[in-house]
Amino acid sequence: MADSTINERLKTVRKATGLSQKDFAGGIFLSHSFYSKIEAGSREGNERIYELISTKYKINKSWILTGMGSMINENAPDIELDELMGVVKQLDPLFKDCIIQQIKLMANLHRKSKQAQENPHDPN
Repeated sequence: MADSTINERLKTVRKATGLSQKDFAGGIFLSHSFYSKIEAGSREGNERIYELISTKYKINKSWILTGMGSMINENAPDIELDELMGVVKQLDPLFKDCIIQQIKLMANLHRKSKQAQENPHDPN
């Protein structure tokens, strides 16, 4: 059954992120106390809070408000990636190439690690 109230849906979002109330609230610039009251239903959120949750945690704002549609907003911009790209663009070409090579190496290690976890008995 779908979560019937906004505060229940917000709790679902937070649990899906794996964050504590304190960390989740900090990610959207709210105090733990204020956010916990929203989840408990004793305080109401507002448009700004829902927008911050939508942006920070890539959640479909319409789902927060209505419970309709998908919880995850697959088309949400990746703000952290955009921020990183802005930093990389400011670097000298030599540093930029170094960063790109390091990211490729890390992605390869990550892929191999996932494969090893999925296939623990595969020697490759």
